Amino acid sequence: MGSSVLNIGKTALNAAQIGLSTTGHNIANASTEGYSRQEVVQTTAMAQNFGFGFVGQGTNVAQIKRAYSEILTQQVNNAQSNNSANSAYVSQMSQIDNMLADSSTGLSPAFQQFFASVQALASNPSDAATRQATLSSAQSLVNQFSSLGQRLDELRSGVNTQLTSLTGQASSYANQIAQLNDTISKSLAVDNINPPNDLLDQRDLLVNKLNQVVKTDIQAQQDGSYNVFIGNGIPLVIGNTSYQLQAESSPTDPSRLAVSYGNASSSTILGENSIVGGALGGLLQFRSGSLDSIQNQLGQIATVFASTFNAQHTAGYDADGVAGGNFFNVPTPSSFGHANNSGTAALTTTISDATALTGNDYSIAFDGTNYNITNLGDSSVQSFGSLPQTVDGLTINGTFAAGDSFLIQPTRNSATAISIAINDIDKIAAADATGGSGNNVNAQLLADLQTLGTLNNSSINYESAFAKIVSEVGNKTNELKVTGAAAEAMLEQTLAAQQSQVGVNLDEEAANLLRYQQAYQAAGKVMQIASSLFDTLLTIGR
Repeated sequence: MGSSVLNIGKTALNAAQIGLSTTGHNIANASTEGYSRQEVVQTTAMAQNFGFGFVGQGTNVAQIKRAYSEILTQQVNNAQSNNSANSAYVSQMSQIDNMLADSSTGLSPAFQQFFASVQALASNPSDAATRQATLSSAQSLVNQFSSLGQRLDELRSGVNTQLTSLTGQASSYANQIAQLNDTISKSLAVDNINPPNDLLDQRDLLVNKLNQVVKTDIQAQQDGSYNVFIGNGIPLVIGNTSYQLQAESSPTDPSRLAVSYGNASSSTILGENSIVGGALGGLLQFRSGSLDSIQNQLGQIATVFASTFNAQHTAGYDADGVAGGNFFNVPTPSSFGHANNSGTAALTTTISDATALTGNDYSIAFDGTNYNITNLGDSSVQSFGSLPQTVDGLTINGTFAAGDSFLIQPTRNSATAISIAINDIDKIAAADATGGSGNNVNAQLLADLQTLGTLNNSSINYESAFAKIVSEVGNKTNELKVTGAAAEAMLEQTLAAQQSQVGVNLDEEAANLLRYQQAYQAAGKVMQIASSLFDTLLTIGR
């Protein structure tokens, strides 16, 4: 019996010691990111029947259990993904909002100054200083267009840089998850009762960080590994195998980085709709959903302004009685052939009617029979059996083989490309055909352009078109801020709910320390008494 009591004390001492170690581990990792509280699970050792009844044999430590909730973890990951996506989007939009709404950097003051100078010219067409002021204010307006366009180009370049960084992060996380999958599954293959808790925490933390980059779908496998999917079921991690995301030039637009998926031997460009959630999804949504449109609309204003002003300017006569020439250099559309086009593929695009421009991009593809022209803004398609054709103010011509395609950006770069075509004040065509240095007929018609409907099929004027952009950007930014506040609150709530279940409570752990300390001391006392009893028995034997 003395030996039995000694063994009971030994099991109690061992359990208390493990409890102290586990509690100390919890306290040490209370501030460790991703750590889940652990607790000792004890069971009663099998009792022994002595005939008069069953006598207990102490305790067993059955498991070190990790506090974990799959549901709460998934909710946190989803909330993290949504919050990161919104944060990435709103941070970019806020920069545009601040830029366009600034009275010192917006287009409206520059337009007003320019047309004020044109009105002054109409009042005094023969005055050299007034003519010079008109050229100077025109240059200021052009500079303002260029400044806004360059700033948008910088944001576009910044998106490319961030895409490179974020895809690298996602690939790194995927690789680490695959490695942990391998270690965890091997550990569970040896002992499927006692999981490697700290490794599970590390993997869940990596999954959370991955969701900050891109939204994932996690499927737990029987061997303890995670399969990780993104988008519409695209596998990023399968067991101990990971696939890579990286940024590479788009085959339709070499200036635009796209996200590709695959491994070292092959990769596939993913559609932007395939990447959702996380900072990566937020950036792609910002670029395709806002930046492209904003830059196109700004370029549309520049193109229409230059074209319509030129049309009126060439209808007049300069100080020497010569028919006026172009006042501005009108930007030309940009186009890019698909990377897989045939070697002979060629495309030319010209603006035939600037007022009919939509501010959208287009694609044109030849299927061997028809040329299919798609408005990428509304996805409408027009098919033609031959070229040239005119669509929405664009005249399109070219040489195609079956399967060839091009991307057309009529106004994307127009804000930075607009420039002044004249530098001689005498070349300003202020007069009509009766002529003369004092004739102001054409100058007045030029001034009247400020309020005429010239964009979107003559439905809106220059300044109103810019004000529309400012309003849309402001409304979208405010919408994102409201959505962002809700997403952030949701993340905080889900994190709080998760931590209330899996986080370390130092007060609770301090109480556990005292409890296990007392249990340890009591177990030691049991062993001391058992030893004393055993010594007494030996003494009696002598």
